[in-house]
Amino acid sequence: MQFPESWLREFCNPPLTTQQLSDLLTMSGMEVEDLKPVAPPFSGVVVAEILSAEPHPQADRLRVCMVDAGEHSAQGPLQIVCGAPNARAGMRVPLAMVGAELPPAEDGKPFRIGVGKLRGVESRGMLCSARELKIADDHGGLLELAAEAPLGADIRDWLRLDDTLFTLKLTPNLAHGLSVFGIAREVSALTGARLNSPAITPVVPAHGQTLPVEVQASDLCGRFSGRIVRGVNTRAQTPAWMVERLARCGQRSVTALVDISNYVMFEVGRPSHIFDLDKIHDKLVVRWGRPGETLKLLNGNTIEVDADVGVIADAQAVESLAGIMGGDATAVSDDTRNVYVEAAFWWPEAVQGRSRRFNFNTDAGHRFERGVDPALTVEHIERLTQLIVDICGGQAGPMDDQVLRLPQATPVALRVARAAKVIGLPVTQAQCADVFRRLGLQFSEAPGVLTVVPPSWRFDLRIEEDLIEEVIRVVGYDKLPPTPPQAPVTARVRGEARRSAHAVRRALAALDYQETINFSFAEARWEQDLAGNPDPIRVLNPIAAPLAVMRSSLVGSLVQVLRHNLARKGSRVRVFELGRVFMRDAAVADGVLSVAGVHQPMRVAGLAYGTAEAPQWGRKDTGVDFFDLKGDVQALLAPRQALFVADTHPALHPGRCARVELAGRVVGHVGELHPKWRQAYELPQAPILFELDLDAVLDTPVPTFTPVPRQQPVQRDIALVLREEVSHDALMARLRDDPAGLIRSATLFDLYKPAAPVVGLQAGERSMAVRLELLAADATLTDERIEAAVAAAVTRAEQAFGARLRA
Repeated sequence: MQFPESWLREFCNPPLTTQQLSDLLTMSGMEVEDLKPVAPPFSGVVVAEILSAEPHPQADRLRVCMVDAGEHSAQGPLQIVCGAPNARAGMRVPLAMVGAELPPAEDGKPFRIGVGKLRGVESRGMLCSARELKIADDHGGLLELAAEAPLGADIRDWLRLDDTLFTLKLTPNLAHGLSVFGIAREVSALTGARLNSPAITPVVPAHGQTLPVEVQASDLCGRFSGRIVRGVNTRAQTPAWMVERLARCGQRSVTALVDISNYVMFEVGRPSHIFDLDKIHDKLVVRWGRPGETLKLLNGNTIEVDADVGVIADAQAVESLAGIMGGDATAVSDDTRNVYVEAAFWWPEAVQGRSRRFNFNTDAGHRFERGVDPALTVEHIERLTQLIVDICGGQAGPMDDQVLRLPQATPVALRVARAAKVIGLPVTQAQCADVFRRLGLQFSEAPGVLTVVPPSWRFDLRIEEDLIEEVIRVVGYDKLPPTPPQAPVTARVRGEARRSAHAVRRALAALDYQETINFSFAEARWEQDLAGNPDPIRVLNPIAAPLAVMRSSLVGSLVQVLRHNLARKGSRVRVFELGRVFMRDAAVADGVLSVAGVHQPMRVAGLAYGTAEAPQWGRKDTGVDFFDLKGDVQALLAPRQALFVADTHPALHPGRCARVELAGRVVGHVGELHPKWRQAYELPQAPILFELDLDAVLDTPVPTFTPVPRQQPVQRDIALVLREEVSHDALMARLRDDPAGLIRSATLFDLYKPAAPVVGLQAGERSMAVRLELLAADATLTDERIEAAVAAAVTRAEQAFGARLRA
């Protein structure tokens, strides 16, 4: 919420500086997010009137103006050369006198006005635009002042530029602070300064016409007030003071009637709506919407309502979105002569979330969904009527006020002892009573207990802790003693068999990957395509329409990161992410997920695209492939030995995908992106990806001592002929399975598969050359033991796979 300090001080003017006032509000829970002066420092600028504006003799776009600056031109009119297109005789404008200092330019240097010559004509000053004074961005011409602006007056005084804009960041429970008067009421309670309520004088009805209003839904609208004002001039000019205040609240001027409605909203926090009476058919009906009904809103959007959306309709169609925005069909225009002014109490639950359904937000909806005082609808319509009659003229009709169902004030008890314990400060019952009295809360007292009846403008006082918060924020958070915590602080020691997530990040960074952090929200398409998840967990209130589901895999996020980099000419991309995924659990009751119904494990995933290594002079560029990422996964899991088994995955190429197993448990997948998804996501080539359970990656075996062997190992090479379908891992495991324990390792060092049949190899066979390493811990191996162990290994391969030694 933004407002000028001067407006606040009209209601409550405590003896505090601007900074002290800002600090006070922040410490009371109403955080001041920004303090900004209305205008930067400048001096020597006064109100002047252009007496004449003649064309410059040497320039078509310049004018030579004679200017009266009041007491500052006692020696006669000042001659000013001006290039503004709107300079004309009779207008009053800001004049920077000789010696004036204007706001500095972008380079930060001060801009001082002196006597100069423009195309041979002397100029004794400068006529200014709003942009040159840095009070607005308009640079279309001179800033035109009101005709009653006194000549020679300091422009800062006349325009009240020595003011400060407060921007407050209010939490949803502070609905009573969404108006200047509401903030002033808080300041009065915090400082004890006198509170000046807005002067509201009832307007005497000049005719008896009323508009029939039927409220059919008391759960939507608890109170509806309105009146007719006839004979208004909608083309009337909004007063400059109102335009100025609206601008300083961040609201541009539209028309007089719209400005009046916005002004009252900022002043007292009451959103209202003004209908064109002659466009309403017969009556107004307040009800819930009906499926199939449509409404064209004031912002130009056409929406379709349903039974969950409140509307104001007439006898023929829907005319307004209740508590949010009016409709275009009954909007006031320059031709409007008769209006209906409406102010209502809309139940917060009936407004909450409705505007977000239609992808827009309004100031009215923002206030109504938090709660607006239901007790003052009539008074606020009187304020609206008073301003309409004063500015636009017209005759007001009688007030129509229908009260159906208002919030019931439930008393809340505060135990003084409990308050002192929660606050950590010894507060007394007298102090608590004084706080409630200053806040305007009605209460009754008993020994040690105060019972408060929340006023109509406070929707946030429901439990004892709410009252405790009121006590401490008025007493002052700065009064809290700096008491150190009493509980012992004990560091949590991680087990040796567990490494940290940061260690995994460092390991991947050492493998040349960059970390990326993505939303847990994903597009439904990513889940369907890349995770094979047709029913992902949906977000009830997505931050953006595409990000409507919770991800069950990190692959979609990484593919999107790749597309983002490719769109910015990134040719080599290596990224990883540690993040949480969200999957449905088995615990589902009646189709609704219970608390334990969502499994949220952590995953680590990586993606590599482009060349395997960064460009260098000593090696040719080669594209990254499956085995590059397999090596990265092995390095990440080391010293544990992972098993890679051919498998399928919704996101990966069916022939270039493997599941990763550790101790018989599947912990993830690695492979190349499926060709159809490469094409669907418009990728020039397929990236290689892996995704692993982080919990499995974090486990790491504790190193154990192994003595250095006293004997030297022995190596023997064998070449086995096998069928092509025999896998490498199966063969190596069979060779290492030595009952005598002599074979320590088996390593493939050559693979031979001829293009055409050769002697010793039949069709569908290949030769695999394996190096066996043998070692006995107890004694030096003899040739007999070595040959026996090798022969036994060949025999095992022959029995398992039909292998034979290559001749």
